[in-house]
Amino acid sequence: MASNPANLLRARWQTVRLLRRGGTGLVTALVLTNLLLGVLPVLFIVATSVLLGQVPAAVTGGLGSPAWDSLVTVFVGAALAFVAQQVITPLRTSLGDLVSRRVDQQVHDELMAASLSPVGIAPLEDEENQDRLRVAALKLQFAVQTPGDACAGLLALLARYTQLLAYAVVIGVAFSWLAAAGLILSVLLVRHSTRGGLSRYAEARQRLSRAERRVHYLRALAVEPPAGKEIRVFGLVDWLTSTYRRVYLMWLRPMWAYRRRILLWRYLIFAGPSLVVGVAVFVAVGVAGPATLTLTQFALVVQATLGAIALGGYYAEADVQTAVGISAYDDVRRFVGRLTATAPATAPAPPRPLPPLRGELHFDRVSFRYPGQDRAVLDELDLRIPVGKCTAIVGVNGAGKTTLVKLLARLYEPTEGVIRADGVDIRSYPVAQWRAAIGIIFQDFLRYETSVADNVAFGAVGHRDDRAGVRRAVASVGLTDSLDRLPAGLDTPLARHLADGAELSGGQWQRVALARAIFAVQHGAPIVVLDEPTANLDVRAEARFFDQFTELTRGVTSLLISHRFSTVRHADVIVVLEHGRVAEQGSHEELMALDGRYARLFRMQADRVLGPEESPSDDAGTREVLR
Repeated sequence: MASNPANLLRARWQTVRLLRRGGTGLVTALVLTNLLLGVLPVLFIVATSVLLGQVPAAVTGGLGSPAWDSLVTVFVGAALAFVAQQVITPLRTSLGDLVSRRVDQQVHDELMAASLSPVGIAPLEDEENQDRLRVAALKLQFAVQTPGDACAGLLALLARYTQLLAYAVVIGVAFSWLAAAGLILSVLLVRHSTRGGLSRYAEARQRLSRAERRVHYLRALAVEPPAGKEIRVFGLVDWLTSTYRRVYLMWLRPMWAYRRRILLWRYLIFAGPSLVVGVAVFVAVGVAGPATLTLTQFALVVQATLGAIALGGYYAEADVQTAVGISAYDDVRRFVGRLTATAPATAPAPPRPLPPLRGELHFDRVSFRYPGQDRAVLDELDLRIPVGKCTAIVGVNGAGKTTLVKLLARLYEPTEGVIRADGVDIRSYPVAQWRAAIGIIFQDFLRYETSVADNVAFGAVGHRDDRAGVRRAVASVGLTDSLDRLPAGLDTPLARHLADGAELSGGQWQRVALARAIFAVQHGAPIVVLDEPTANLDVRAEARFFDQFTELTRGVTSLLISHRFSTVRHADVIVVLEHGRVAEQGSHEELMALDGRYARLFRMQADRVLGPEESPSDDAGTREVLR
């Protein structure tokens, strides 16, 4: 934003630097076009003034006289200047749009590159970063006064100020340089009030951006399908409309006050002196004109004065764009700067090739707390995960299960401690290579709006052409019949709004995500992690899946994260996580025999599923009933 000379110069310089992204040839063409549009109106009034001055002589001389021929020549020149303006104006608009789109595309690419660049996701989950990312993305997405618009608007100012300077020269040569200087000062005063007011208004709106986003949220809640059911079923219409009105007025009333103070009163204060100067010039012309000015000079000075005064108004092609547009790029730059400031530390050792895993994954006294939080999610966790076996991590919500997975995938780095693979700090391996060795399905997995085949093959994206492998993965999770009934089978886009698209149920989507993990295993991922992957499946279906999964991933290092104790009993090792530490560890039989935390939670969950009267008293009975 630019509300003082220093900020204005900074914004202008930032816009000039962005202009090179529009391309040298295109920007040069737009500069020349704007210069022409600055000169042509002045040429037109010069020609029409000369034309007016020659009318008496042409009328006296009659048709065919030299005066008449000169009149016609000047008329043709004026007409050409007028027509040229009409032709070049839409050309300027088209060139400006092209420059704007090129610049915006590169800024959008910069924003995407920044958001995808961090080694981990901690910067993206930072609240302030998220806020800046949303603001910048919305401005670019909806093309509302974008950085590209600021670039095109800045060049459009060339036409306006070239025109103003030319009018001043005409007035100075034909009448008075003092009058010319006074008119320039008058126009610049009004321009200062208009342009400065817009900048301050934009700053005020930025300060109220959180309230405005709340308005947009409530508006979207009212018109978008996902909330439609609950709004009607729970009778929330009155609550929603009253809340929307209250929040809207909380945002709008300060904006009304800002507009009056910043735009209206500021304009009136500066417009007064400008009006006085304009009137003074006209009075001077009226007094001095009959004695010192020819008809041509009189018409020229009057037209130039009127044209200059008109330039003190609002420039639709430039003012809002230059006042607000660069703010979106400021948001992008702040976002990138925040990412740099909050990015995780670099690897402590030079990258090395990732050898085959043979021993164990070891969380060696690992502690972790999320940025801005005092409570440690993991507290000196000492956990060994044997390679080639199935390890289940169980625990109540908030025990740190998902955080453990994020650390293993290096989406975050430990606050303290080290994660080792066969004794080697995993940060010493290239992060992309380490992640390629892990197939992970998160609890909040993505539902890509692309084909079924792609949704599965993204588990090993380098093998997307393996259709047979995709079919095997789909069959392994029991989805073959359901997916074959879709309009285009595995090529069906999973989104109703796409051509021939379809939507899956929650349980079917989870099976697709599970097939994604199986596909990763098929293509050599030595580690596979399922983080609460079966929340939309009932207990029996989940138990059947885990039984199948342990068979399909036999020999692979697999990690199953679940809060359902009964469904992971066949894992080689079961770890009970509590308060960020290992509370118990062992096989199902060992933990049941221990009769500790795991055994109590296991029986409690069995009671919920079967009822206390039917709850089995021994492990064999439990296994049979829960199948």
